[in-house]
Amino acid sequence: MIMKLNTLKPADGARKERTRVGRGIGSGLGKTAGRGHKGSFARAGKGKIKAGFEGGQMPMHMRLPKIGFRSKLKADTAEVFLYQLEKLDGDVDFAALRAAKLVPSTAKKAKVVKNGEISKKLVLKGLLVTAGARAVIEAAGGKIEE
Repeated sequence: MIMKLNTLKPADGARKERTRVGRGIGSGLGKTAGRGHKGSFARAGKGKIKAGFEGGQMPMHMRLPKIGFRSKLKADTAEVFLYQLEKLDGDVDFAALRAAKLVPSTAKKAKVVKNGEISKKLVLKGLLVTAGARAVIEAAGGKIEE
């Protein structure tokens, strides 16, 4: 048998007709059209409830205590380790760190942290330094200027 375009039709059960609600008692979905009686879901355009809404009860995210603290200082301060400073010579300031690509472009300050060792005499200018890192730098003959 030859297939003809004008005889094509989908397989039985492949396409389901949409339910027409509110079309009389005989349809089984007349009167309230499957929405029940009263309430927000029975009304037009009122069936959405915000995420986290618990029917007027105090929501869970408001019942739980506030915990933690996020330091704004930490967000814009980059950490530089001692072993990374070994690559640099002479005076080390924020511009030198940025030129050596040791701090990201988003950072506004840099803090030297004790991680590794250093053997060079370095002069740090305008950088934040931890107590441990300060001791190691000064022991190597370096200096920290504010």
